[in-house]
Amino acid sequence: MPETKRTVAVLTALSLEYDAVREHLTDIETLTHPRYGTKAKLGQLPDTPWQVVLVNMGEGTLTAATLTERVLTWLEPEAVLLVGVAGGLKEDIRIGDVVVATKVYSIHGGKETPEGFLVRPEAWHASHRLEQAAKEALGNTADFKTYFKPIAVGDVLLADRKSKLAQHIHQHYNDAAAIEMESSGVANAVQLAGEAGALIIRGISDKADPDKSEADKAGSQPRAAGNAAAAAVAVLRELTPKQTTDPREGPFRGETYGGDHFDFRQSTFNGSFVAKFVGHRPGDEDGR
Repeated sequence: MPETKRTVAVLTALSLEYDAVREHLTDIETLTHPRYGTKAKLGQLPDTPWQVVLVNMGEGTLTAATLTERVLTWLEPEAVLLVGVAGGLKEDIRIGDVVVATKVYSIHGGKETPEGFLVRPEAWHASHRLEQAAKEALGNTADFKTYFKPIAVGDVLLADRKSKLAQHIHQHYNDAAAIEMESSGVANAVQLAGEAGALIIRGISDKADPDKSEADKAGSQPRAAGNAAAAAVAVLRELTPKQTTDPREGPFRGETYGGDHFDFRQSTFNGSFVAKFVGHRPGDEDGR
């Protein structure tokens, strides 16, 4: 009997990101949510224990949060990866390099006062389990380098490094290495669900400056998306499925065990059964 594969969800916001991930999958079939009509592709990731549910969500934090929650309740993945492109915020991170988010910042929270804008930051940390797999899997390749850094998120497309928004990020989220529009929605939905872990993987497609359009025309987005997809696949090849067997279950191995048994712990019975006690019970000096 073939081994049953476990499920992970890979979410994207753009079609080119979706296509970059899909290239790595085989035996693809289409799934349709029975109530809402949301489409997903279910594909196999060869030579791994994983089957991948791939969903092209669309752009923006609200859309990302809604569809992430839908995927979690519908298909119950063991882990969620958001894979795609982002604008770079650090001079030493090149176009085509990959940033794996150690933290996700929501950059718009705060209070406007006569003294200025008082930041009220929110942040979500990467799943430790997924981050550990990523660090093990992603050494620097000949094509791109991988950075483990925070990512800033807001419903805005940043294309001016001298703008008030850019200054706001530099002042209050100075360690952020990239900016994009979906990760906070995904991270918050996964955290509220409380089961799966989330990991954000972004290829740098521009420098979040006025040259963004020129970089896009030069093919930076497909390149960055392809590198992010390759990084995601490497992480999944490293990631081990969670243990599902209760370590308390299984054969009894105590010294007084002398034959076959049934493990009835935490079980419910609606009828009677006959059993034989083997061993010493408190109060029975002769062991009967």
